[in-house]
Amino acid sequence: MIRTVAIYCGSRPGVNPAYATAAAELATRLAEAGIGIVYGGSKAGLMGIVADAALAAGGEVIGVMPDNLAEREHGHKGLTRFHLVRDMHQRKAMMADLADAFIALPGGIGTLDELMEIWCWAGLGNHQKACICYDVEDYWQPLYDLLKHVHQQGFAWTENLPERLTTPKQVLALLRQEQPED
Repeated sequence: MIRTVAIYCGSRPGVNPAYATAAAELATRLAEAGIGIVYGGSKAGLMGIVADAALAAGGEVIGVMPDNLAEREHGHKGLTRFHLVRDMHQRKAMMADLADAFIALPGGIGTLDELMEIWCWAGLGNHQKACICYDVEDYWQPLYDLLKHVHQQGFAWTENLPERLTTPKQVLALLRQEQPED
């Protein structure tokens, strides 16, 4: 059973209220299933919504934030654990070490960067953990279109893409099949 998932998502809420609703629902369901969350540590945007929903449901929430973002993104003070790290490289490495799987909710360039790096690491054989795009109202469709294009143009070794799921039920079903890497 997966014990902890890393969630990548925006430090802003986005323009579609469905993003916040989906973030809260997923975080609540993960917490109710006994799955802890490691995330970027902010109390702002979707990050704050994820943390607050999981905590309200009795879940464990671990924040990992680079010190240069702590003031701008307002580190969440009510987390189970909070790690202040040197930079984004250390954040991504710590989140990868703490997580048994990875989920990307809607977000900006930072979310995209974290998703692409962890997915690339999987492709290089650095881990065998699930990578999931939680696709709220087709938010991730343009990315999948680009990845299909990359493959069609001969720049990808495999068609193995991150899982694209649209409900907490689908996410939990996939996570229950995965075994954490030790």
